[in-house]
Amino acid sequence: MKTRPYTVLDVFTSRRFAGNPLAVVRDGEGLDTEAMQTIAREFNLPETVFLLPPESDKHRARLRIFTPKAELPFAGHPTVGTAVWLGLDAPGAFVLKEEIGEVSCRSEKRGDGHGFATFDLPKLPRRVADAAEAEIIAHSLSLTLDDLGCDDFAPGVWSAGNAFTMVPVRGLDAIARANANTAHWEAAYGLGKAASPFLFCRETAETGHAFHARMFAPTMGIIEDPATGSALAAFAGLIAQSGGLSDGTHELAVEQGYEMGRPSIMHLTLTLKAGAITRASIGGDAVVVARGEIVA
Repeated sequence: MKTRPYTVLDVFTSRRFAGNPLAVVRDGEGLDTEAMQTIAREFNLPETVFLLPPESDKHRARLRIFTPKAELPFAGHPTVGTAVWLGLDAPGAFVLKEEIGEVSCRSEKRGDGHGFATFDLPKLPRRVADAAEAEIIAHSLSLTLDDLGCDDFAPGVWSAGNAFTMVPVRGLDAIARANANTAHWEAAYGLGKAASPFLFCRETAETGHAFHARMFAPTMGIIEDPATGSALAAFAGLIAQSGGLSDGTHELAVEQGYEMGRPSIMHLTLTLKAGAITRASIGGDAVVVARGEIVA
């Protein structure tokens, strides 16, 4: 047992007590998987990151990422939050090693305990499966069939490392009424590491944003997530397919977490050629909100 320092950041926000909280255990060396999972459950935040010594001089650090119930190979808000924390002392470009592989990051300091970081998607998004029937999805989210649908977007399961079920919704009124109905969860999304639903609509709470979103993952210990970067990474594939974008580079802001009182802004940049994504990145702000020590 030893004392291990940790930092808590709010991610995808420039102000404290908004965005998506993240615990970064700054010394994870010597902890096994069971211990890391136990600590993540103790923090009980959407994700907890454990920093480990790099295995290559090409890497700034090695990361392991846990929800309260499971380890993830990759996640967006832990990547942004960790990159911001590392960049507060040494900003610039660097590579993080996650279970999914190498993740190229860029980080800049913007104030006391405040930074902005961007990472390139380690895997480009692809459609991996059909979604469940619309009626089953509607029941799982406490919605009706009339609440579903948005432009030319079709439901489907997409992944850029983690799989999510894309659920187009009519507008803010419908998306605000959504609530996880776990009695229908298995039928809609499967068991275990389910392809959790990422709800989105074109109507937004703030001007200048491209989409409003919500994400529920009760089987992962996350009733609702304030900001889900890996879901946005997957959503980028559907945007490229059905969003009506021309070839070239596009920058889109996606809002999430508003219904939870934790507004978050995720910045997606994607480059299209012949209608397909050739490169994509996700970025956002993060701010330090707490520091402490855990004995483990």
